[in-house]
Amino acid sequence: MPQDIDPRLLRAFTATAEELHFTRAAARLFVAQQALSRDIRRLERELGAELFVRTTRAVELTADGTRLLPHARRVLAAHDELRAAWAAEARPLIVDIGAPVGTGHRVLTRAREVAPGPEFVVRYLTGLTGAAADILAGRVDVSFGRVAGLEPSVLAGLAHQPVRYERMAVLLPDDHRLAHLAEIPVDMLKGETLYAGVGNPATAEWTDLAARLFAGRGVELAPPFPEISGEEEFTRVVRGRGWSVLASMDFLAIPGMTLRPLTAPVPLSPVSLVWRKGLRHPGLEVLREVANGMATANGWLEIPQKSWLPGVDLSLMSQ
Repeated sequence: MPQDIDPRLLRAFTATAEELHFTRAAARLFVAQQALSRDIRRLERELGAELFVRTTRAVELTADGTRLLPHARRVLAAHDELRAAWAAEARPLIVDIGAPVGTGHRVLTRAREVAPGPEFVVRYLTGLTGAAADILAGRVDVSFGRVAGLEPSVLAGLAHQPVRYERMAVLLPDDHRLAHLAEIPVDMLKGETLYAGVGNPATAEWTDLAARLFAGRGVELAPPFPEISGEEEFTRVVRGRGWSVLASMDFLAIPGMTLRPLTAPVPLSPVSLVWRKGLRHPGLEVLREVANGMATANGWLEIPQKSWLPGVDLSLMSQ
């Protein structure tokens, strides 16, 4: 066993172990695939162990690779914490809020009001699954969303703080048969087809929540469609295709469409504040404090009666 291991080698190993794909891991680290493979081979030589089983169709961890992974994560978290502690505090915190509405937007807006010191730079990514990869790669610091929809290997590198149970809703064309109702019972959507981001890997956690909600209820999800980016393009596509959309009550206002809450049961979309383990930044502390205060003041983490929430979500939000 070598006395010291270059953190770069551990970072190459961890990214590959989490992606199980050399090309994706190289892209995540902004290095050439050949350089990544070279670092993995060097680490294997230094440890005297084979870490991956490579075939033409798959990459898998060996037993030694599986044993190394939790140690590598702890070392990298400590390394990141050290680097953050010595970084200039003026570095902006990069925050993904998904859209200029919703829980993330509310928390960030309040944080800027109460703490003008830290600089927050906003990104508008389309889902937590996509944002999580950027968080782990260091391209984004913080995001908001449903952590239960993330792969365990990804979630292992992240920390999260429960913020809110958003009430789920449906966005309907104004002339839809159900648009006149103040609330829409979930079972009344039987026979409908709703857009829920199927085919968009960046929003896989939302599609998974939709599939769980509508399982056995006779509701179809719209087939895969390329990622829709931006409010104007979303409006154009949704209106043009006549789609109804699964949403939350904090959602973009779309001309010609009506937002209605779902009921019987009341489905909930859990939202957490998410960041990379080991991250230290004054802006993160502000966001955490503001999110906690808003959740308490607004009852965001109170679960209403006759609500619906997957058990896996409740478990993670209770940790």
